Amino acid sequence: MKKSFVILINLGFWVCYCILIVILLVVYNRSSPSGVDHESRIVNALKNLLLFAFIPSVVCYFSYYFLLFPRYLQQKKFFLAVIFGILIAVGTAVAGYFLHRYFIETGRVIDMDNGGKNGRSTAVRVIIVMTGIGTIAGVLALFIKGFITWLNEIKLKEMLKEKNYEIEMALVKSQLDPHLLFNTINNIDALILKDAAKASDYLNKLSGIMRFILYETKADRIFLHKEVEYLEKYIALQKIRTSNLNYVHFSVTGVMGNKLIAPMVFIPFIENAFKHTHNKKLENAITINIFINDDNIQLICENKFDPMSSVQQIDSGLGNELIQKRLSLIYKGKHSLKVHKTNELYTINLTIPNG
Repeated sequence: MKKSFVILINLGFWVCYCILIVILLVVYNRSSPSGVDHESRIVNALKNLLLFAFIPSVVCYFSYYFLLFPRYLQQKKFFLAVIFGILIAVGTAVAGYFLHRYFIETGRVIDMDNGGKNGRSTAVRVIIVMTGIGTIAGVLALFIKGFITWLNEIKLKEMLKEKNYEIEMALVKSQLDPHLLFNTINNIDALILKDAAKASDYLNKLSGIMRFILYETKADRIFLHKEVEYLEKYIALQKIRTSNLNYVHFSVTGVMGNKLIAPMVFIPFIENAFKHTHNKKLENAITINIFINDDNIQLICENKFDPMSSVQQIDSGLGNELIQKRLSLIYKGKHSLKVHKTNELYTINLTIPNG
């Protein structure tokens, strides 16, 4: 939300507040009996309103607005919000009262007997009234701040949804790689004459991958086991291209259950590993481990690569920058992504919260 709009809302509140004070002064002046010095009466009333109403309102308003709401109320610390709200209102009232008594009225407060019971009771009443005025102003500040925050969150969610949609569309397009698709179809075609049952199995895997990309990726969250099934099919199709049975090591540790994950979070890194591993005769050239805990899910993907190759392992098919943006949009800084590269080994360590 634009700062000008926020300033306008707050300014509107104080304009209404000042209008209310002017109305109270006019009513107060009209209620005075004839023969009274109206000018001095209004000056005294204005001075009392300034000390007993305006200053407590200003202090409480901005304290609640800038301190109480973001630090306690927005963090759902409701008990602390109430305690500190009362302390701010009472503290402001007491400070305002003693400021009026000892620095403006020089030891005299309106209608007070110095040191008497009547004076003490009047002081308590004045402080209670000031506390109430400050609290009302503070509560209104909370409503205004809450309204502004609510509008900001709606706007932010719309922006994030739009951006996330663009990124996910780019992700889907990156997975529909014509080169991979044609190679896979050709490999299956060559396999039909050798082992029709196996070719049919691979064709079903390819169909499952296409179905997953086109339909499952539309949801914000999917079950983890669906993502793992997709990875297994993707790895199986990649392994058609080599006779090395130990080319890829893939394992899942932990119970998947009903755990949720954003669709296609892991595949860009795994695609990257296959893209940059050229020697298919290496043992465990690609190692993919998924660890499932109660609170988070961790992917560790390692692949061996040729440091002398002209193709450097920098980006996946989607691009590291776009992947990072997508993770930031989905998990809002609650994830951890570490990249480690040596002369022959490239490691991705990604941890995301469960659900």
